[in-house]
This record gives sequence, C-alpha cells and structure tokens, in this order.
Amino acid sequence: MDATTLFLYVVTVSAVMMTPGPSMLLALNNGATHGMRIAGCGMAGAMLSDLLLIGAVGCGLGALLQASEQLFSLVKWGGAAYLLYLAWVLWKAPTQALAAQTGGSAGSGRGAFLRSLLVGLSNPKGLLFFSAFLPQFVRPDEPVAQQYLILALVSTAINCVMMATYAFGGRYAMRTFSARVMLWINRSCAGMLAVLAVGLSLYRRSDIR
Repeated sequence: MDATTLFLYVVTVSAVMMTPGPSMLLALNNGATHGMRIAGCGMAGAMLSDLLLIGAVGCGLGALLQASEQLFSLVKWGGAAYLLYLAWVLWKAPTQALAAQTGGSAGSGRGAFLRSLLVGLSNPKGLLFFSAFLPQFVRPDEPVAQQYLILALVSTAINCVMMATYAFGGRYAMRTFSARVMLWINRSCAGMLAVLAVGLSLYRRSDIR
C-alpha cells in the first residue's frame, strides 16, 4: 500500500469518525461522569469492535450481511433496541461528582468496555460501511491480508484519538460546569443516542451503495 492511498484513507476515515456517533457519545459520557479510567475501558471496547468489524469484512461477512435481508434486519433492530436501552440508562442515571466516580469498582470498567463493544458490533452500518469503503483502498495485486491489517490498525488509532478528544471534553465539562448542567449534558447524550437508534431503525442496506 503506497503512502498516497494511506493518506487518503486517513483523511476520509477521520472525517467520518469525527461526527458524534454512539461510540463518541459514550466516550463523552464516560469521561464526564466516570473519569478517564472508565472512559479508557470504553475506548478499548470500541477499538476492539473496529478490529473485529474489519476482520469480518476481510472474511466476507460484510457481503453476507449485504445479501441477507433477515440477518440485516436482526442486527439492525437489535442494535437500535440496545441504543434505546443505553439512552434510557443515561437519562435516568444520577449525576455525581467526578471524585466520587473515580474510585469505582473494576466492574464499572468492564461494563464500559462491554457497552462500547456491543454498540460497535450491533450496528450494521459500521459493517456495511467498511464493506463498501475498505475494498476501494485494497490493491488486489498486493498481499490483501496485510493491507486489511494496516487499514484496521489505522482505523483503530484514528478512532482512539477521536474518542479521547470527546472523553477529555467530557472530563473538562465535569470540572467546569455545575451538577445541574452536567445532568442536562447527560440527558443530551441520551437524547442523541435515542435519535441515532431511530435513524438506525430506518436504515436500509441500499443506503450504503
């Protein structure tokens, strides 16, 4: 893979990942309400989901999802339901001081990891996007597996930088704003997750073409 192709991929993926999707909203919320340790666990889950999705694309599962209406609907509605569940949890969650959250149990870190992992894996848009997008940057006359590995690592690194930015922004907000303002930030994240869930439920396989 030449440097020009890789640069174009980095620019395009950065522009796509900059938008506040579910993973970014979870990073923001984790940074604001739980601190950077929990946010880091959530980021690890989201990055693992990226690696698994790109690996699935390389194995042809993206094409299977594109071809199977039943499988697509199952993943789509499951993902939408999970986003609505997370929106409800964030809406009802009490806003506590950052200092009170940083001493939380290890289970909170595992929970953040699993939530972000499931959000990534239960969103068919990610798999379909990578299925349509990645092959454009893969040269068939060069080792395909190596190119997919490079693109997966680059995508994960970019996602990590974007999520860290959101998480640090949430942490700064927690230190700057009052608990009441943070409550509305929390509920705004919940509202946006609910909107994303509705958007996902209306998503069609043909939208990626």
